[in-house]
Amino acid sequence: IESELFGHEKGSFTGATEQRTGKFEQAHEGTLFLDEVGDMSLAAQAKVLRVLQEDKIQRVGGDKAIPVDVRVVAATNKDLQAEIEAGEFREDLYHRLGVILIDVPPLRERRSDIPLITEHFATLSVKRNGLPQKSFSEEALERMKDYEWRGNVRELHNVVERLLIMSESDEISAADVDRYVRPGAAGASSDDGTDPDRAEDGQSEEAGNGAVADLLDEHEDFSDFRDRAEEIFIRRKLHEFEWNVSQTAEAIGIQRSHLYNKLNKYDIERGD
Repeated sequence: IESELFGHEKGSFTGATEQRTGKFEQAHEGTLFLDEVGDMSLAAQAKVLRVLQEDKIQRVGGDKAIPVDVRVVAATNKDLQAEIEAGEFREDLYHRLGVILIDVPPLRERRSDIPLITEHFATLSVKRNGLPQKSFSEEALERMKDYEWRGNVRELHNVVERLLIMSESDEISAADVDRYVRPGAAGASSDDGTDPDRAEDGQSEEAGNGAVADLLDEHEDFSDFRDRAEEIFIRRKLHEFEWNVSQTAEAIGIQRSHLYNKLNKYDIERGD
């Protein structure tokens, strides 16, 4: 973390084959965002405090003081007051960072933000992964508000990607949410008001069968789940269009070159 923040000189440690500029230098006359600041070691905290007090950094392995002018914005999900009491966070750094404090409530305490954040994440995912643009029905968004979101905004981001990949329609429905989002709240229910985990003859039972359920059982990591689901989707569409790459790319809403990149990524060849 110290090399990342402050940079290092060539030969300062094993693997330091060239000089590296740290984040503080890169952010000179700008803003640096320190995420999960509560997880920094006490040694790193001391160095950050020194930079904030002196407006200078020193690269790892170097002896030259380099002036920096940086606005620092820090975030953490920890109770820093409790960390201070436990001796895990420096009180002087807390006061140096805490000029203006902003308490961001967890997602479950601001459910009205879910539609807006969902739209934002959907736009990002479509651009980043070359997915077809899809909309969320009002019923789907209302259903998503029912979940507890213990993983907070990161969980919502993953869920949005999952829904974009796994849903088959151009509009993501409440049924898709029930099928592909694991309930995080006791209040989550199916369209008829029953608990989807207890339904005997509903969509939850249907979700327990087939390829999707198999993928959920096989993969704990969402990135692995997403990649495998994407590979299955591409193979299915290629067979549907008899391996016409141009037609397949047009049908799924991505550029042909992007589809070729996906074929290379997953080693998909005709005749597999």
